[in-house]
Amino acid sequence: MEKILRQSLLYDFYGELLTEHQKKIYEDVVMNDMSYSELADIYGISRQGIYDMIKRCDRLLEGYEDKLKLVEKFVYAKEKISDIKINIDKVKDKNKDSKLEKSLSEIEENVTELLENF
Repeated sequence: MEKILRQSLLYDFYGELLTEHQKKIYEDVVMNDMSYSELADIYGISRQGIYDMIKRCDRLLEGYEDKLKLVEKFVYAKEKISDIKINIDKVKDKNKDSKLEKSLSEIEENVTELLENF
């Protein structure tokens, strides 16, 4: 499952750098869970050809990530935002000052919005 999640994230960030043909086959395998045999029949190529294309796309997407680190930065930012939300909740639970609570609630709303839009 973790492999599929990574493939999906890499595709979300770098998929547009693949050719249309590569994108379609990669989406069918990774996102739509289609088998190599199904795709081989649809595209009129061998199962090995589909397998090779998926491996090639994986290498390309990993290569982009090695250079740009966008997925790594995304995951890191999302974890830190989640940590901020947890810490806001802790502070709100311990402090009943209405001004502080209002400020923390506003911060929490912003953090929640960030998390939802990631």
